[in-house]
Amino acid sequence: MKRILLVEDELEIAELERDYLEINEMEVTIERNGARGLELALQDDFDLIILDIMLPDMSGFDICREIRAKKEVPILLVSARKEDIDKIRGLGLGADDYITKPFSPSELVARVKAHLARYERLAKNNIASQNEILQVHDLTLDLDGRKVFVADQEIIFTTKEFDLLVFLAKRPNRVWNKEQLFEQIWGMQAAGDVSTVVVHIRKIREKLESHGDFSESIETIWGAGYRFNL
Repeated sequence: MKRILLVEDELEIAELERDYLEINEMEVTIERNGARGLELALQDDFDLIILDIMLPDMSGFDICREIRAKKEVPILLVSARKEDIDKIRGLGLGADDYITKPFSPSELVARVKAHLARYERLAKNNIASQNEILQVHDLTLDLDGRKVFVADQEIIFTTKEFDLLVFLAKRPNRVWNKEQLFEQIWGMQAAGDVSTVVVHIRKIREKLESHGDFSESIETIWGAGYRFNL
């Protein structure tokens, strides 16, 4: 049974979300205090964390940053704030998804299942791909250790940044549109915002270009998508 940590200060909403997740055979721990939620997230081994941004004692953004710095676990941010800047900030901090209130409980369950399945596939792939190294010019991708190096200097990537970079690097010189990349990396066809792809491409470029001349490695093909150039 998958264990979910739900950090939400509105009890009525938290209980409704818990009920739907438990119907789908998940064990849910509710925490209404942000600081306590962060403590639980770091101390215990949850399979996924649902985190409200607007908590009375601590920003959900800060909690997300702290968790991601120490753990690779799916994090779903939830907020009534619909501004793109909030989505960009949350995804930039390493969140796996951003859900805007109000949303249907069934949508939440669908996204939770999709992220759990993706992380399970990721774990299996890590076992199957031991010692697999992908070398592209000065860029080294350690698929087993999930590490990125440029000229022996490691660059830290979030889980989805790494997955997206590897996906493109393994399939060079082909154009992929945002919808295709979203489906391949996030494992969902219509249950998410494809602007997530744009944010992650930008973050990947920034990290690579800060360590060398990678300005043309991931090319934007206007009106079509993205291409990894060899």
